[in-house]
Amino acid sequence: MAGMLQMRRSRGVASGFLLVLLGLWGALIPFIGPYFHYAYTPDTGWTYTTARLWLEVLPGVAVFLGGVLLMIAANRSVALFGALLAAAGGAWFTLGTILSPLWNNHVTMGGTPASTTVSMRIMEQLGFFSALGLVIVFIAAAAFGRILSVASGIPAIETIPASGTVPAAETVPAKTGLTLTLPFRRARTETTATEPLPRRQARTEETQTIN
Repeated sequence: MAGMLQMRRSRGVASGFLLVLLGLWGALIPFIGPYFHYAYTPDTGWTYTTARLWLEVLPGVAVFLGGVLLMIAANRSVALFGALLAAAGGAWFTLGTILSPLWNNHVTMGGTPASTTVSMRIMEQLGFFSALGLVIVFIAAAAFGRILSVASGIPAIETIPASGTVPAAETVPAKTGLTLTLPFRRARTETTATEPLPRRQARTEETQTIN
């Protein structure tokens, strides 16, 4: 079971890194945006409000933590939780201002875009809430699907037993063919080899005399 939950860390590194950057952007942009004229009201840097806490800081922290979990997790359950946490933070970036009147006396929290031109006001709306949340949800969902597609985790490596024995290999019977033997020559050779030495010498002398 433990092997089924294992996964390679490389599966979540890229998406986790992107989510970390987007989480930092969402949590810090309301405080540093006013320095380059990209802000929601109040248009002052490092100004804390309850709306910024609930609508930007907390979801940004959730996305940041989800990205970190995706980057360091070697377990599928941890990585999936990180992806879900980041997706929840991204969804809250998009829906938080819309749902805020439910607990804020029917008044939308978060302020209004501080720029005077229509194009910049749209860019602030997208960069602070709407588009930021959609991009985070998309990346988190892609990471979730990529991790969920790992069916069997990292396969375990088979090890040789401590005794050092290896399973016997399957043997294939050798092909046997027709063999030719010379029975007379072999018998004569064996007879000659087994004869006593005096008889062998006598046989040799007879052969020389005949010649």
